[in-house]
Amino acid sequence: MNTDNLQIQIKTFFGLEQVLAEEVKKLGGKNVDVKNRAVTCEGDLGFLYKLNYSCRTALKILVPIMEFKAFNETKYYDKLYKFEWDQFLEPNQTFAIDATVNSERFSHSQFMTLKMKDAIVDYFQEKHKVRPNISKDNPDIKFHLHIDRELVSISLDSSGDPLFKRGYRKEQTVAPINEVLASGMLQLAGWDGKGNFLDPMCGSGTLLIEAAMIAMDLPAQTFRRNFAFQNWKNYDSELFKTIKEVRLNRVKEFTGKIVGYDIDYSALDVARANIESAEMEDVIEVRKQNFFDSEKDMFPLLIVFNPPYDERISINDDDFYKKIGDTFKQHYPNTLAWLISADLDAPKKIGLRPSRKIKLFNGKLETRFLQYEMYDGTKKVHKIKD
Repeated sequence: MNTDNLQIQIKTFFGLEQVLAEEVKKLGGKNVDVKNRAVTCEGDLGFLYKLNYSCRTALKILVPIMEFKAFNETKYYDKLYKFEWDQFLEPNQTFAIDATVNSERFSHSQFMTLKMKDAIVDYFQEKHKVRPNISKDNPDIKFHLHIDRELVSISLDSSGDPLFKRGYRKEQTVAPINEVLASGMLQLAGWDGKGNFLDPMCGSGTLLIEAAMIAMDLPAQTFRRNFAFQNWKNYDSELFKTIKEVRLNRVKEFTGKIVGYDIDYSALDVARANIESAEMEDVIEVRKQNFFDSEKDMFPLLIVFNPPYDERISINDDDFYKKIGDTFKQHYPNTLAWLISADLDAPKKIGLRPSRKIKLFNGKLETRFLQYEMYDGTKKVHKIKD
């Protein structure tokens, strides 16, 4: 593997590709190219470490190591068996394989994964007289198999556990939002740590913590202990240590306010536990407050939130969204507010015209991320006509 010029593929959620591309460029990625749910770029080994440690909207970071065409299972196995797997895997290490298969010729991803496992094990048995073991839960080395029609691509997974597992979440509520999605929403909303931030239905506090991390320029994986690249043969611990130190030296003080409301005591307890785990008690304030009874008390203010929705939490939908719109209009003048909703008719129920709509997915749920601009005085917010 040429570690001076790695080809790197970074996975993300649908709708966050441009946000991720901007992050990669700012971190120093070369030849950045936007794909579907992914961004590709080039960089050296240090840049790969930096991406894993700092990138907020990356789910998984892969390094392709082989590509070939196969028209039947025998050809597929033979190509894999002849590959020099001991470049990347020691006989005494464990491994696992993730697979994505989009092919009429090879339709069963589990079977193709099994054949790849057999080829790797047979290679080691033949060459080293040792069989490496599979570990699904905690493998030393993780391979990613991608089959698109006849094209087979094998990559090394440099991240290990998905990068939304930041390491600060100790507890969760019924419908927690994914950390990567939360950070992507905040960046789409333009949050840069200037001004004040409110999540009026904060649940387990994910948006609050991600907002604080952005405001302080704290690396996304500050609290994470392990990455898959630390088990690679070419792992440079001193280089990774230096990258972390340089990055942490850029952390800055935040002078604004980050506040979360919720009406549920148990949700607030969960949020406080996670905020404490992220060592952000001095930066984030949470309190029991019904958003519908609240008034704007921070200037300037950005609101971003994930209202509860019927798929996971039972609410009286029509009345609930109407109350959101009424609260925006009556109590939050001169405010920019964003909310994510799996109810695609939510804008009609809110009664205000969103100034922006962005299609995102919360898990498998298709959602809309909606922006509302409330003005005081002459430029009133636009109502939706019946």
